[in-house]
Amino acid sequence: AYEELFWSCRIKYLRQVRRDNYCVLRAVLFQIFSQGIPFPSWMKERDILKLPEKLLYSQGCNWIQQYSFGPERYTGPNAFGKLRKCMETLKTNWTEISATKDHEERGNMCNTLFSDESKEHKLYEAIKFIMLYEVVEAYEHIKNGEEPIHNLFSLLLARDSSSDPLSFMMNHLNSIGDSICLDQVELFLLGYLLEVKIRVYRLHRFNTEEFQVNYPDEYRREWNEISLLTEDDRYYHIPLF
Repeated sequence: AYEELFWSCRIKYLRQVRRDNYCVLRAVLFQIFSQGIPFPSWMKERDILKLPEKLLYSQGCNWIQQYSFGPERYTGPNAFGKLRKCMETLKTNWTEISATKDHEERGNMCNTLFSDESKEHKLYEAIKFIMLYEVVEAYEHIKNGEEPIHNLFSLLLARDSSSDPLSFMMNHLNSIGDSICLDQVELFLLGYLLEVKIRVYRLHRFNTEEFQVNYPDEYRREWNEISLLTEDDRYYHIPLF
């Protein structure tokens, strides 16, 4: 499979990503930042700092106090304040790095950011929260008899373990970063929300149709593309062409 990647896809190097349960989010965000990819269009229209507030007060989801922050496993009345800090970290760093036009300077900023564990964990928790927020919105749509915003939400909510936003949070999101990585359907959601086409080379699926997979499988032509490589659908690295 590696030989195939070398000859057919011109992948000659791998950038290794730290092997923990945040590694998918780390590999995706690192590439978004290092390529200087701007905010998704929907994030430019809405202030992401207000999303925790909106979920708690406008939509009455006081169960977000049971939100757990990866390996911290923290839940409690302070969850709201912690989420707000995570959103601020994501917005500030993404804005600053994507505004930096010099490639080398941007690379140095990324290396500094991604070697500060406390800061990078806040980025991943912000992305997890945005995933939760969008699932809540889609669930409300479906509950009101409307078509879901995208068919991947129907897939996600069809699972017994995530049939509503609370079970999605308790059974899936809370464990990401602690004991599990992202599931396939969550990778679809991640690509859709960040408006990037995530191309994954799955080496254990060599010689099958699933050797190269795009998340999401339906994407807009103007979306940027990033690539991941995995041997087992658990740990992911960054292929360099």
